[in-house]
Amino acid sequence: MTSNTILLLLLSLVIAGGLSYFQYFFKAKNKSNVIVFLVFLRFLAIFGLLVLLINPIVSKNSLEITKTPLAIAVDNSSSIVALKSDKKVAELYQKLISNPALQEKFDIQSYQFDADFKPSDKFDFKGKQTNLDEVAKNLKSINKNLIFPTVIITDGNQTTGNDYVYRFDPVNKVYPVVVGDTTTFFDLKINQLNVNKYAFHKNKFPVEVFLQYSGDKTTTAEFAITQGNSVVAKEKVSFSPSKKTATLNLLLPADKVGLQIFKAAISSNAKEKNNYNNIKNFAVEVIDQKSTIAIVSSINHPDIAALKRSIEVNAQRKVILVKPNDVNQLQDISVLVLYQPTTAFKVIFENNKLAGTNAFIITGNNTDFNFLNQQQNNLVFKMSGQREDYLSEFQSQFNLFAIEDIGFENFPPLQNLFGTVSTNGNVSVLLSSKIRNVATNAPLLAFAENQGKRTAFLLGENSWKWRLQNHIDNQSFEKYDVFMDKIIQYLVSSTSRKSLVVSHESFYNSGEAIAINAQYFNKNYEFDEKARLTITLTNAETKQVKNYDLLKGNNSFSVNLDGLTAGKYNFSVKELNSNTTYSSHFEILDFDIEKQFVNPDVLKLKQLALQTNGKAFFENQADDLINTLLENKEYKSIEKNISTKTPLIDWVWLLILITVLLTTEWFVRKYNGLL
Repeated sequence: MTSNTILLLLLSLVIAGGLSYFQYFFKAKNKSNVIVFLVFLRFLAIFGLLVLLINPIVSKNSLEITKTPLAIAVDNSSSIVALKSDKKVAELYQKLISNPALQEKFDIQSYQFDADFKPSDKFDFKGKQTNLDEVAKNLKSINKNLIFPTVIITDGNQTTGNDYVYRFDPVNKVYPVVVGDTTTFFDLKINQLNVNKYAFHKNKFPVEVFLQYSGDKTTTAEFAITQGNSVVAKEKVSFSPSKKTATLNLLLPADKVGLQIFKAAISSNAKEKNNYNNIKNFAVEVIDQKSTIAIVSSINHPDIAALKRSIEVNAQRKVILVKPNDVNQLQDISVLVLYQPTTAFKVIFENNKLAGTNAFIITGNNTDFNFLNQQQNNLVFKMSGQREDYLSEFQSQFNLFAIEDIGFENFPPLQNLFGTVSTNGNVSVLLSSKIRNVATNAPLLAFAENQGKRTAFLLGENSWKWRLQNHIDNQSFEKYDVFMDKIIQYLVSSTSRKSLVVSHESFYNSGEAIAINAQYFNKNYEFDEKARLTITLTNAETKQVKNYDLLKGNNSFSVNLDGLTAGKYNFSVKELNSNTTYSSHFEILDFDIEKQFVNPDVLKLKQLALQTNGKAFFENQADDLINTLLENKEYKSIEKNISTKTPLIDWVWLLILITVLLTTEWFVRKYNGLL
């Protein structure tokens, strides 16, 4: 409180006393006890009002003790149960949090982790994944800029996330408590199996298998992959104390179209503690997508060679080069590439009206546009005899299929006859044309669909320069070849656009996130945000039916089906306003990654402790851990002096007191007839 404030308060005392004296004692004949009491009340009321007007700042000091946080994170995954350590983990946790000395020294924070990380003091050990990386990331955020110890009660077997050893802040010590039997048991394990989700029919697809051995003797095991009752691959594998891993690379035949389920297994004559990790199921979707593309041309041009090379980058595509008068039977041809058609193509166009083969029409300086106007009505050409160079402009709103801008605007111009090109009907433009950077609003690359037949138009020759420019820019033809493959893929497929599009996998592993996404489009093929989508899910074996609503997200609807048991499921997605439906199926393969372990990962937990200057303990060393934490002088409580300054005008009770004083004075005066 400043000296000015003290002087004002003293002056307030004098003023309050003077006014009270003047009103009740000055020239007063009666100086009874009642008068003295009234003087006292008036003095206090006036002084209180003056104090409020001065509004002095009242300071208050208090001491606050801040303890160092002690984060205790408990592994809540099912591997703890598989290692028969769930009771021991619960006992360890209780021993730590109930220790009076730890409670006095630390602010104990309790967490659990499996796939996620959250505060908790109760554990059910039912988590399907283990992610220690989440522990590191969240503790950095929660206790930001603090020096604190972390105790992690875990087996150290991480199944998802980044390598946790280097994810914890090295400034903060980590004390892992290793749970589980550390005795080395004889164990054979399929550590990892890599395979593509899709394979092409009548081809062979690769399978990469990583095998692991735990034991102290030389042994021989047999690895086999079966499909039903048939063995499709078999191999002998030898292990020893110095050779504990093996990698196998196998080629399996894709003989049947559709979802193919396989079982990989490793076995030996020795008895194992855990046989669950000897088997791993996997699935491959075999698709038949081989197609023949005929490039029809009556002239020779570099474009034809460039097209052939781009298309045949996809091993499922075969390109044949023919003259217009050589194509009579179109049944075995998936796509017709009609290069600069003239009247010589008349027979092909007439035959294709019956065959309905999708076509890719490429025009140029030798094209007969009057003939082309007669044979199709998607584009209308009014061309002169003068040649012109056309640059391209990418149309980002194109939505027939996913395509990225690979730098089309930087590509060399295509050459075509000068004139006007207008669209007629349902035509989607991917590239529009420009003449010397002046937009013509005319298509350069466009797609049309009529009665299930698809046609693509590229209006200009010299597209071979595009492929070359793409290689100059990227040192690879890949982006251009992918672009061309997507055009051919669109033409190979005869499926018309659907209003309800559903995305899902054909199979999932147990414990994986199972999400089904859907999009519903109106008649203009615009995403309908007001759609109401539901899904009916049926277990093919138990016939149990479940219904869910799909929730709207960013340009799609989705539903999360986590928690389903292994088995086959049929489902149907329905849009309630239009009754549009989509039906399909998927299979969940029996695979619990948390049951793959027979021992805790002691080595990795010790690396984590070393990286953070902490120390690893085993489950029977809880007392040693407590002593280590208590004896560490780095963790001290911080005593803070907290000073709070409050203006006196904020004291509501003072205003109430003044009101009570004035009210009491009025009643006393009224009672004694002094009013």
